[in-house]
Amino acid sequence: MGAVRPSVGGVRRRAVPERVSPGDLVQIATDVGPVPMNVGALLTLGPGADPATTAALVAERLHRVPRLRQRLVDPPPGLGRPYWVDADRVPAVPVVELAGRRLVDVTTDAVVRPLDLRRPPWRAVVVADDGRAVGVVVVVHHVLADGVSGLAVLRGLVDEGAARGRTDRVPSPDASAAPSTLDLLLDVWRERGGALRDARRTVGRWRDARGELGRRTGRAPRCSLCAPTGPRRRAGSVEADLAPLRSATRRHGASVNDALVVAATGAMRAVLAARGEDVERLVVSVPVSGRPAADGDALGNQVGVIPVAAPVHGSTQERLAAVAGTTRAGRRAGRGASAAVVGPAFRALAAVGAFRAVVDRQRLVNTFLTNLVGPTDVLHLAGARVEGLLPLTVTAGNVGVAFAALSYAGRLTVVAITDPDVVPELDVLLRALDRELAAVAALP
Repeated sequence: MGAVRPSVGGVRRRAVPERVSPGDLVQIATDVGPVPMNVGALLTLGPGADPATTAALVAERLHRVPRLRQRLVDPPPGLGRPYWVDADRVPAVPVVELAGRRLVDVTTDAVVRPLDLRRPPWRAVVVADDGRAVGVVVVVHHVLADGVSGLAVLRGLVDEGAARGRTDRVPSPDASAAPSTLDLLLDVWRERGGALRDARRTVGRWRDARGELGRRTGRAPRCSLCAPTGPRRRAGSVEADLAPLRSATRRHGASVNDALVVAATGAMRAVLAARGEDVERLVVSVPVSGRPAADGDALGNQVGVIPVAAPVHGSTQERLAAVAGTTRAGRRAGRGASAAVVGPAFRALAAVGAFRAVVDRQRLVNTFLTNLVGPTDVLHLAGARVEGLLPLTVTAGNVGVAFAALSYAGRLTVVAITDPDVVPELDVLLRALDRELAAVAALP
């Protein structure tokens, strides 16, 4: 990035900085709801971490990631997608006091506060209580990272990762220089020429996208959990041992992700039953990453979706078998391929100002479920043990509850995120979620 390219027609051209991908552009275009398109994580710390020392360490390690030292520039119309340039300043990492609040509430508040895309789009805070660091919250705008690449950022924070880490990347002297209009225009033409050359591959990608999206699940059923949401969010979590869940799902030809779909929809059914409502099924949108892993040099978004229509009546075993059959069919397609269909559709709606109106009334899904495979070994930060990792995602539109799961050191943490004005029964939801996970783990 920033290198001077060979001359064309006697004119020396400066290389255009890296542009956001089409998948990243979707995250910018659809950031129109009452909550921003942010994702976050909470690292809970055991004893031994000093707040100021931890904050300085987190800042130093985050600033090593090249993308976290950059900001977005939006070029004039017709000159292509936004691009990344080096920022004059990078965010500081403050220390905040817990002050009697729950750690998950501090994290949720940090996630629902908008980030300025004219600056590096992330924030981090160290949470202190009684003179020691008890947690670290990291929030990034979705344009910067999806779940898999967000894990790469977290890996760069921990002590073990730092011991194996890279040295700082020093930008070239002209890395921050703005490209000219001609540079941007030539870059657009070059990209369009590449798209024409790859037309055959694009057709195959659309075929894979249809396979990943699967057969039509039909309209998602109407229920009171699906209503236009506002700017507030509340979160809570449950934990389960990963090994029994993994063993039980394998015995039944399913996956842990299938078990999470069963548990999430079962918990939603419990809340609906308490409200006197009944549905036959619930439709879950399950993200599918286009890559198994990422590092700090390859952030951004490579994600598709599989819509899963999950029955909510019948035995746990019957529901798990039905979900496993649906997800198995979707996984036969290329990973993340459905972004080729979903992305352009969302961007088109956003371009005409209709995206928020559509998602406030959509009948495609009832909830979202994100599942990430985290570190298998115990991690440490600033000399303290990382006791837990909690993922947080927020959704807009008429999805009143969403779920995010992350495995870490043999434990699976599942976070439920709700709009408390639409779903005030968070405690009921969490108790039911815990029961459902235990029922899957106990399958014979």
